[in-house]
Amino acid sequence: MSTTSLTTSLPVPAHAARLREALLAADFTADGLLELLGAPAYAALARSETVPALRATRGDSPLEVLVRLFLLQGAVPMERAAAALPLEEALADGWVRESEGEVRATVDVRPYGGPEGQDWFIVSDLGCAVGGAGGIGSKDEGVVLGVGGASTTLAGITVRTPVSSALDLGTGSGIQALHAAQHATLVTATDLNPRALDFTRLTLALSGAREAELLQGSLFEPVDGDTYDLIVSNPPFVISPGARLTYRDGGMGGDDLCRTLVQEAGERLNDGGFAQFLANWQHVEGEEWQDRLRSWVPRGCDAWIVQREVQDITQYTELWLRDSGDHRDDPRRYTERYEAWLDEFEARGTKAVGFGWITLRKNAAVASGAVEPSIVIEEWPHPVEQPLGDTVRAHFERQDYLRAHDDAALLAEHFTLAPEVVQEQVGLPGAEDPEHVVLRQNRGMRRATKVDHIGAGFAGVCDGSLSAGRILDAIGQLMGEDPVLLRDRTPQAIRLLVEEGFLLPAGDASGA
Repeated sequence: MSTTSLTTSLPVPAHAARLREALLAADFTADGLLELLGAPAYAALARSETVPALRATRGDSPLEVLVRLFLLQGAVPMERAAAALPLEEALADGWVRESEGEVRATVDVRPYGGPEGQDWFIVSDLGCAVGGAGGIGSKDEGVVLGVGGASTTLAGITVRTPVSSALDLGTGSGIQALHAAQHATLVTATDLNPRALDFTRLTLALSGAREAELLQGSLFEPVDGDTYDLIVSNPPFVISPGARLTYRDGGMGGDDLCRTLVQEAGERLNDGGFAQFLANWQHVEGEEWQDRLRSWVPRGCDAWIVQREVQDITQYTELWLRDSGDHRDDPRRYTERYEAWLDEFEARGTKAVGFGWITLRKNAAVASGAVEPSIVIEEWPHPVEQPLGDTVRAHFERQDYLRAHDDAALLAEHFTLAPEVVQEQVGLPGAEDPEHVVLRQNRGMRRATKVDHIGAGFAGVCDGSLSAGRILDAIGQLMGEDPVLLRDRTPQAIRLLVEEGFLLPAGDASGA
């Protein structure tokens, strides 16, 4: 792919609506690309492999021309470009440049499908639509990436209830601000890199979204004392020696940037507001990683922290050295950089690095001391079903419910089995009775939990018609168990099934 100098001026959005119309008219959309390229070539683009897409765009239709121009960043003849887009405005605004009768793109424009089928476009530096292990190979400090796995993960887990104000901290190319603009009255986007703010402006304009308030600065500095109903951030969380690349390196020692971001978010949230981050954290000798993260949670907030992956320090170092293309450098220089990373980890006692999601919710009752905060920290490396925004919201609502119900109140409640839950029986073939029973969710977090025969029987008859206590009494009679003892020992199991979303209070089919 082509690259561009970061000193080159970026396009202006003066005629973005005209360009958007032309892109849509040519079916330059996520669905249109899939139909034109086919699934294998489309997937190859996500791996930064362009040869299959080049083979699929040998014709001269407007869509093929746009793919070669904006996705593959090749040169196209002037007359072909003029047939595919409003060339005069595109040249004047700086989306493309002309040389010797050919036109080249100055930025990467990537079709992106919104959650409700919207046709959006993410604008980023040339050759930087995809980061990650494949590596963009860029040494430019201020490069702005486009859509990658981390950004789509954060978009998927974000709670999407209508709010008055949202903050996208470290906006990059603006994908989180674009999502937030669909359900927030006012969106503020910040970034230390002024080029990122320019790209966010382009992304919003070309996607037909409302403008956002764009502020330059680090962390919460640009927003002064403002508070928000939603804060999202895919920060530069990479734990590295130094801050060579603005788009990924935090610039603070170890995981201090992520810790600072989380700790300062509490006072920036309105009551009931959510702050959601992707983060890396250190696994340090002699310290439980859960305790480390628990210390990050700010006062007055509930928290749900999910560790999705752990890498030892050698795996982690190699991943990010490849991301920046250092493995293609002089071997001696690569070795020096590898050594520097390991020296940094050794000095901090770091044995591994965790990656995951951090969600905070501001809670006035917690802030006043009326109730204890709910802080759930867990490891969940298993597949999940995105989007998870409703699942995240429901998690906190279940925590509220459980704090308001002691064991006696739980036994008086009526429950239903969540609609996506199925039962699996595990045992030897031909055995009369299973060794154990597993309840499994087929949506959301896709959890599974092992239950005994009483738990399985209890869950199986939860249809909302009988209270939990009445069900236990009936199970006790059927199985010859003492109903009093059942009522004493079962509420904790019920509490766990409710907390993880297997059982819902009657009348609540959403998991809340």
